[in-house]
Amino acid sequence: MFAAGRLISVFRRRTQEAPADPPQVVKPGGKGRPTPKRAEAQKARRQPITAPSNRKEAYKRVREKQAEQRAKAREGMAKGDEKYLLKRDKGPVRRLARDYVDGRRTIGSYLMYGMFAIVALSLLPIAAAKLLVLFAPPLLLAAVFIEGLVISRKIKKLAAERYPDEDTKGVGLYAAMRAMQIRRLRVPGPQVKPGQKV
Repeated sequence: MFAAGRLISVFRRRTQEAPADPPQVVKPGGKGRPTPKRAEAQKARRQPITAPSNRKEAYKRVREKQAEQRAKAREGMAKGDEKYLLKRDKGPVRRLARDYVDGRRTIGSYLMYGMFAIVALSLLPIAAAKLLVLFAPPLLLAAVFIEGLVISRKIKKLAAERYPDEDTKGVGLYAAMRAMQIRRLRVPGPQVKPGQKV
C-alpha cells in the first residue's frame, strides 16, 4: 500500500504555483498591445455625421463635393497624373509623344496666331497685303501638314524603339494633333521645356 501510494506520487503531475506578476510575452512581429474590445473599436471608428437639414442643403453639399472633385481632376490632368488622364492620354507611349512634341517649337502651335495676322492684313488697303492674304493661308497649312507627317513618323519610330511591347496604334496622329495646339492650352499640360531632349 505504501509502495502504491509512493508510485502514484512519483507519476502525479506537479503544478508550480503561478507567480503573482507573470512576465508579458510579446510574440515577434506582434502589435505589442492588447486587442481592444469591440465596443471600443466601434467607438473609435465612429465619426460624427451631420445630416443636411433639408433638400437644398443636401444639393449644396453634393455640388460642393463635385466641384472639389472636378478641381482635383483638372489639377491632376494638368500635371499629367495617370490617375486623372483620359483613356486616350494614358500609357507610356502617349506620354512619350506628348514630351516629344512639347520639347520642340512647332509651326502648328503658331497656326492660329498666323491666321489672325492674315485676317488683320486683309483689312489693310494695300495691294501687297491682299496678295499675301491670298497665298499665305495655303502655304501655312501646307507647312503644318508636312510638319505633322514628319512628327508622326519620328514618334512612331521612337515609340517602337523604346516600348516594343506597347501598343503604338494612333500615336502618330496623336502627336501631330498636339503639335497643332497652342502650347499653353495643351491638355495634359506640357511637362518638358522647349529644347529639352526626351
